[in-house]
Amino acid sequence: MGIPKYMALVNWIKEKIENNELKYGEKLYSENELSAMFDMSRQTVRQSLNILAQEKYVESRRGSGTYVTYSIRAKHEPTMTIGVVTTYVGAYIFPQIIQGIETVLTQNGYSMQLSFTHNKVQNESRALRSMLEKGIDGMIIEPTQSGLPNPNIELYREIQRQNIPVLLINSFYPEIKIPHVSLNDHNTGRLATEHLIRAGHRNIAAVFKSDDNQGHLRYAGYMEALLTAGLEIHDENVLWYSTEDIADFPQESEQLLRRVAGCTGIVCYNDELALKVYDILKAANYSIPDDISMVSIDNSDLAELCEVPLTSVAHPMALLGETAAVNLIHLINDRHFKPTFEFEPRLVERKSVHPLND
Repeated sequence: MGIPKYMALVNWIKEKIENNELKYGEKLYSENELSAMFDMSRQTVRQSLNILAQEKYVESRRGSGTYVTYSIRAKHEPTMTIGVVTTYVGAYIFPQIIQGIETVLTQNGYSMQLSFTHNKVQNESRALRSMLEKGIDGMIIEPTQSGLPNPNIELYREIQRQNIPVLLINSFYPEIKIPHVSLNDHNTGRLATEHLIRAGHRNIAAVFKSDDNQGHLRYAGYMEALLTAGLEIHDENVLWYSTEDIADFPQESEQLLRRVAGCTGIVCYNDELALKVYDILKAANYSIPDDISMVSIDNSDLAELCEVPLTSVAHPMALLGETAAVNLIHLINDRHFKPTFEFEPRLVERKSVHPLND
C-alpha cells in the first residue's frame, strides 16, 4: 500500500530543499500550482504544507505565499567546540554562570570558545561573525541590549539558516524565536514587589534597567503586583537607567531622591544597583529599613556585603549555566528537543525590609 498523497508531496518538497534545489528564502510553488502538478485537491496540498511548516521547512506568509525556511548547513566533522558569548565575564554573577557552562561542557568532551560584548552591539556582531567563520557545534549567547531593537538580528537568522543549535541565556530577543534559559523575570519583579506589599508598604518606588528585556519584564511584574493589590502605579516613582548610566549612577542622586519621595519601599533591578541606591539614600539621611525598605534581585555576594544585608530574589547563576549547557547538548543530539527553561524566583530574606503592618 502506497503512502498517502499528502505525504508524497511532503517528501518531494523535503527532497528538493535538502538537495538545495529549493533554497532558503525562495518562494514555493503556489497551492494552485502544486495542486495541478500533483493532481490533488488544494485541501490535500494545504495539509502537506502544514506538516512542512510544523517541521520548519516552510513558512506561510499572509498575502505573500509560502517560503522555504530550512537551510542545509554544510556538513563538517564535529569540532566539539561551543561558542559562548556573555555581556561581561569577570565580575558580579557572570563568573558563576560561565563556570556552570564550562563544567558541563568539559564533562561532555566539549571545549568552550568564550567572547564577551561589554553590552555593545558592535562587539556582539564581531563575536557572532568570528564564531560563524571558525565553525562550532553550537552557541550559548547572552543577548546584548535585549530591550532595544538589535541590528544583529540578521546574524542570528544566519545562525538559524546554517542550522547551528543556539540557546540564549538570561534573556531573549522578542524579535526572533530562539530558545532561552533564564530567570522568570516577570515573576521575579512581582515577587519582590509582593514582599513589600505583604509587609504593609503601599507607596513603592522602583529602579529598572531600560536597555535589556529583563528590566521590562521585571517592571511588568512590579506593575502586576501593585494592580493586583489595588494600588496605583505612579510613573514619578519609577526611575529607568541604561547600562551606560550605571557607572555614573551616584550623579543621579537628586533624580533618585525625587523618585522615592513619599515612598516607604523600593524595588531595585539588581544588587549592583541596589548598593548604589543604598549609598545615595544613606547620604540623604534615610535610615534603611526604618525610613525606606529595599528589595533587590540576584542574591549576589553584594547583597550580603551591604551594610544592611539586602533581601534579594535569588538568581540561579551556576545552575543556570549548567542547565543551558545541558540543554544545548540535548539540542545538538536531538533537534526536536525543546530547550527553553525559566527558573521560578525564590526570595532570600535579610534585614532590608521593615514591616509596617506589625
